[in-house]
Amino acid sequence: MHRENAHRLARIALTICLSGLAGSALAQTPADNTKVNTRDRSESAVTADQQKENAADRTLTQKVRQSLMRDKSLSTYAHNVKIVSQGGEVTLKGPVRSDEEKQIIEAKAAEVAGTGHVRNELTIAPAKTQQ
Repeated sequence: MHRENAHRLARIALTICLSGLAGSALAQTPADNTKVNTRDRSESAVTADQQKENAADRTLTQKVRQSLMRDKSLSTYAHNVKIVSQGGEVTLKGPVRSDEEKQIIEAKAAEVAGTGHVRNELTIAPAKTQQ
């Protein structure tokens, strides 16, 4: 019986702890993507839903992603950029940590897609400020 009470108390403590984490996550200020969303409404804007489903474009996107993921020196931002392939043309979108990282990603994509077949729309994420 004593062991059963200990397990029950452990579950209660875990539940309280997880509730506190969820509450603090919800209290954070959400990102404001208004400018990005407005930009992506443009008819000329390439968005992820325009990724082509033919084998060649899917493979191209996959190879670019694999190339980025293999480079462990890149930030999480870089590993998560959007890669959209359409007719052998690759568009890169999203934030990265530096101009150097932006250039490295473009170069890796060009190694896969070929020079002149990469459209770099990456942006530099502002540095986090201490509060």
